[in-house]
Amino acid sequence: MAPSSTHNTGFYVLMLVGIVISTMVATCAGSFYQDFDLTWGGDRAKIFNGGPLLSLSLDKVSGSGFKSKKEYLFGRIDMQLKLVAGNSAGTVTAYYLSSQGPTHDEIDFEFLGNLSGDPYILHTNIFTQGKGNREQQFYLWFDPTRNFHTYSIIWKPQHIIFLVDNTPIRVFKNAESLGVPFPKNQPMRIYSSLWNADDWATRGGLVKTDWSKAPFTAYYRNFKATEFSLKSSISNSGAEYEANELDFYRRRRLRWVQKYFMIYNYCSDLKRFPQGLPAECRR
Repeated sequence: MAPSSTHNTGFYVLMLVGIVISTMVATCAGSFYQDFDLTWGGDRAKIFNGGPLLSLSLDKVSGSGFKSKKEYLFGRIDMQLKLVAGNSAGTVTAYYLSSQGPTHDEIDFEFLGNLSGDPYILHTNIFTQGKGNREQQFYLWFDPTRNFHTYSIIWKPQHIIFLVDNTPIRVFKNAESLGVPFPKNQPMRIYSSLWNADDWATRGGLVKTDWSKAPFTAYYRNFKATEFSLKSSISNSGAEYEANELDFYRRRRLRWVQKYFMIYNYCSDLKRFPQGLPAECRR
């Protein structure tokens, strides 16, 4: 039986929609060999099994790090990490997007180690035109050293969303209308490093790194980058995009995380900003 013209029309419409979507969004499930360069630390940075697994290590001599070969301007970045186990006090595992130069933009995840049995602190920050000071910190609702967990950044002209296992923990909205710069013009690379920061990382530097526990090692896998074209990123309003990406369930999860697991928010730190909170905090 020959298909009807109605069925043919529907088929071609679906094909056209697929082609349009494919031109707007490009997804790359990466290999560490293919997508990243090991940038420092010598053999403390290692790629295993032909590319799908990477580790960074820290000892008393040096930490280690890597960066993406490619730059990104808007997209979603996903990476699975398993953090340093045991006594990780004094160590920092950083995973972030950044451009270069004195007016650089940056979107940060930093994992601050702690004594065995105490929770990691997830430190987030956003730099625009070289200025940061937009910290929010969280405890995690699981042990990030036992298994791999996914840490994601959604970066669009309207907003930046930080996610943990696809649960949003922070939304930074474009507030250029209030005079607040927003990262939207500088392409950024992906960076990660494991380094010693025992002068500040754990209890403000009171707890030092126990080098008898070295080497400290973090693991990475399942990197994925989904690039958004500029046209697709600006074709909808910020409210429409946020409604799509933060549905009722995700908005409820965001409130849950911020109510029960947020331990610091620069937008609530009146002592730090005696002349008034930053403009984006007052909207």
